[in-house]
Amino acid sequence: MPEGHTIHRLAQDYADRFTGMPTRVTSPQGKFSDAAELLTGAELTRTEAHGKHLFLGFRDTDWVHIHLGLFGKVGFGDAPAPPPTDTVRLRLANETAYVDLRGPTTCALITDAEKRAIHDRLGPDPLRPDADPAAAYRRISRSRTTVAALLMDQKVVAGVGNVYRAEVLFRHGIDPYRAGRDLTGTEWDAIWADLVGLMREGVRNNRIDTVRPEHTPEAMGRPPRVDDHGGEVYVYRRANLPCHICGGEIRTAGLAARNLFWCPACQTR
Repeated sequence: MPEGHTIHRLAQDYADRFTGMPTRVTSPQGKFSDAAELLTGAELTRTEAHGKHLFLGFRDTDWVHIHLGLFGKVGFGDAPAPPPTDTVRLRLANETAYVDLRGPTTCALITDAEKRAIHDRLGPDPLRPDADPAAAYRRISRSRTTVAALLMDQKVVAGVGNVYRAEVLFRHGIDPYRAGRDLTGTEWDAIWADLVGLMREGVRNNRIDTVRPEHTPEAMGRPPRVDDHGGEVYVYRRANLPCHICGGEIRTAGLAARNLFWCPACQTR
């Protein structure tokens, strides 16, 4: 499932190509046809992301709510748009560009009130200017749940997925099985600030890189990472490989319905 930086990047990409221009809205698959008919010809006025939720604003109060889930894909292209396949849930097109959405968990036309209800159930997003990290810490500091599981809970922190949770805990030497209530305010502030920086880089580069300059392949004289995920990381999908820092073996285990990766030697706090 895409992490929050991808959704914020998509919000930017939709805005760059479609804001302020009349847009043809269609649903070749048919599952969004009624809403598409209501929207076609309208201008995209704004885009927004919160965690893993994308919002496309039309007119004053109409919003298309998109959640990609595990299988959703978005593909942009230049006009003229080719004939769509019948797997396209939502196509936006204008005189210069088109974008196809396939396989999302959610693609729905919603009101302002429905949009607000979605925001209200999500935790603070490190990429949003209105984020309140103290709100996340209030929940974390009262919880016996592991900090690794809490970071994946979108009601606690929105947008952090499996990669960022594994990497930020490594970067701060935090044992992923440590209870949230044992995390100090100072430790949380450092984790939050790091998430903000890492995820902003993710938006800029459209990929996740978490290794510090002194641990890049060039600096360490090691081969670059080869993985479909891309990006240089410390522990994610590096089970049984040597840690870049201590040389010990990276471990993996199931936690919060996802595979957790960590270095027992480096993450002792």
